[in-house]
Amino acid sequence: MRMKTCIMEKGCRSIAAIFRTPKMRIPVQFPRWGVLVIDLCLCLVALSVAYLLRFNFQVPPREVTLLLPVLPVFLLVRGISFLVAGTPRLMVRHTNTDDARRIFLTVLGGTVALGVLSFFRFHFVDGLYLLPRAVIIIDFLATAMLLIAVRIGFKLVYLRKRGAGKDVVRVLIHGAGEAGLITKRTLERAGSMRYEVEAFVDDDPKRVGRTLEGAPVRSTARLPELLAKGHVDQVIIAIADPDPENRRKVVDACMAAKVKVLTIPPVQDWIGGQLSAGQIQAVRIEDLLGRSVIQLDGEAVSLLFKGKRVLVTGAAGSIGSELVRQLYELGLAALVLVDQAESPTYDLEMELKAKGAFNGVHAIIGDVRDRASMDRILRSHRPQIVLHAAAYKHVPLMEAQPREAVMTNVLGTHHLATLSCAHGVEKFILISTDKAVNPTSVMGATKRIAEMVVTAAHAHCTTQFITTRFGNVLGSSGSVIPLFRRQIQAGGPVTLTHPEVTRYFMTIPEACRLVLEAAAMGRGGEIYVFDMGDPVRIADLAEKMIRLSGLEPGRDIAIVHTGLRPGEKLYEELLATTENTLPTHHPRILIGKVRTSEGEALNAFLNELPELTQDGDSSALIQRMKALVPEYLSHNSVFSSFDPPQAGTIMSTTGKADP
Repeated sequence: MRMKTCIMEKGCRSIAAIFRTPKMRIPVQFPRWGVLVIDLCLCLVALSVAYLLRFNFQVPPREVTLLLPVLPVFLLVRGISFLVAGTPRLMVRHTNTDDARRIFLTVLGGTVALGVLSFFRFHFVDGLYLLPRAVIIIDFLATAMLLIAVRIGFKLVYLRKRGAGKDVVRVLIHGAGEAGLITKRTLERAGSMRYEVEAFVDDDPKRVGRTLEGAPVRSTARLPELLAKGHVDQVIIAIADPDPENRRKVVDACMAAKVKVLTIPPVQDWIGGQLSAGQIQAVRIEDLLGRSVIQLDGEAVSLLFKGKRVLVTGAAGSIGSELVRQLYELGLAALVLVDQAESPTYDLEMELKAKGAFNGVHAIIGDVRDRASMDRILRSHRPQIVLHAAAYKHVPLMEAQPREAVMTNVLGTHHLATLSCAHGVEKFILISTDKAVNPTSVMGATKRIAEMVVTAAHAHCTTQFITTRFGNVLGSSGSVIPLFRRQIQAGGPVTLTHPEVTRYFMTIPEACRLVLEAAAMGRGGEIYVFDMGDPVRIADLAEKMIRLSGLEPGRDIAIVHTGLRPGEKLYEELLATTENTLPTHHPRILIGKVRTSEGEALNAFLNELPELTQDGDSSALIQRMKALVPEYLSHNSVFSSFDPPQAGTIMSTTGKADP
């Protein structure tokens, strides 16, 4: 029994010890009535100050005698106004400008009430004022200032006490506007670190030289100078919609000084309309490769798609799904999603249905290689516009499996094009790629033949066939950026195929907007080429991504060169030159001048496809593709032996040669 008692006592002592541990201590919140009592005491202090100022610090005894009976009424009015406005419920340690405004208006309301009571007493009771008019005015100012000042003072003490013993992070905020101010206040509330905002930097000369909540505002041009002093740990880009070029300059300056750079998310992504410290994140490489927002002819796009039945193949893919999201907002009569991937198609359907309002979404699992299936879909849904994004696009995989690439990219496109003609589709838009220009891979060659199929179909059909061609899209499946991100998170190494590889990049929403614009302007038979800007060296891309992660290339993360993969180019081509393109009304969309294919040769190839794809040996298939597309010269591939002997190098539009 003694042993049991001892054990129980030890258990009780241990539990008590846990609750005595400082880390487990639960802070007691100050009661609301206590806040109300303190506020009323401050009101008495303010009233005393008002009397002293009114009577030049020599208050007559008569005034004191008149005041004492009035004090309960004064406190009652102030107390009722505080309770009605709910000021005791405000968390003093988190006082902000909204709280200060509420306190000011509450004090003003109480003062007006005192003035009305004073007027009523003078004219209808005993001819005496409740309080002298000058005292009422001075009391209003003193009470408002005192209540707000005490709260701000308490908040500052709380923040200093809360940050005691924590690591200090010195911050520069790029952007001295409203977003920058919200960011500063968010950092002050952060619990894990004690942030000290050294300064703001801003591009607006009207703000430079001023002070924002105690922090000076400097010119962005001085950012390298400020970082060189070594007093800054982080730079936070706090602009709601930053200009991509200015953002790149800020990030480059930070990387040169080896200072971590972060950014706030768009306002629409703030949780409950409030920014939290946890939402401030590292700058993504996608943000640095983007350009200024493209201005499109929204009226022409809306006019084309409004009230139409639209079918999208490859709808669950990275390009297809974004096309679907943008089309969803254009007031369609019906939107048909076709893809062979079950789960992504279901997820996309649920995403659209969650938006509500439009119930014309039809998700269908189907393969463009199955002509009978495509025929049933077109007959059932009678689309007026078809956007064909379904394709195999991974270069090394298709180099190893040319039959699959031909069956999907060529035969699937042929099925859909002929069926679109048969079912009276008004417009057919093919999503192509820069790899179709002077192709060096099976994938690029199949996309070039798909372009030829679409161009040929336009000559024999009332359907308007349009091709759009662009380079790599940021964040798409198979993109190099997600691969690099995973490798960096795993501690490296980051693998590059070749130190001189360059690629064109465009964001997925940007590419899809241009596709819809090209669809609106096209009249059939065009191959639209998008101006992708300047090509990006992939080695520079990898180094930037490593530095954005707070690491150093070659020291923290190794970079390894693995050699070009089969079919891969050093330099991609878009034909986006004045010699090879014609302008349109949109500066970013050009019409490519492409060699027209001989219809008989193309038809013969398409007729031979069933036989060519039956055999497991791809030699005959590749030889026929090279005959149909003379510019198709394999690179670093087992199919290079089928190239003409004189094909030693492949010249790109940049003037550089691929070895």
